[in-house]
Amino acid sequence: MATQGDTIKTVRTGNKNPQHKEGPVASAIEEQTAKLPSDLFLWLGIGSMVASAAFQIAGQKKVSNFIGHWPVNFLVLGLYNKLVKLEGHD
Repeated sequence: MATQGDTIKTVRTGNKNPQHKEGPVASAIEEQTAKLPSDLFLWLGIGSMVASAAFQIAGQKKVSNFIGHWPVNFLVLGLYNKLVKLEGHD
């Protein structure tokens, strides 16, 4: 049974559990998205913030709120993209 010390050691050293592997769909997606520049997700997030603000100023509150939920998703996708590039996939 793994102890907390083992878990911390695994996280620090980057040792991966060979029993846990990515499926073929996840591997294919990671392979394709790793080709995208990380800046893309940052600019998509910033662009959607600007678009949301523009719709808010224009008085279209519902559209503004809809688009205002996008930046978080783009930034999380950017983090995932960066992790795949740095750590690789199985």
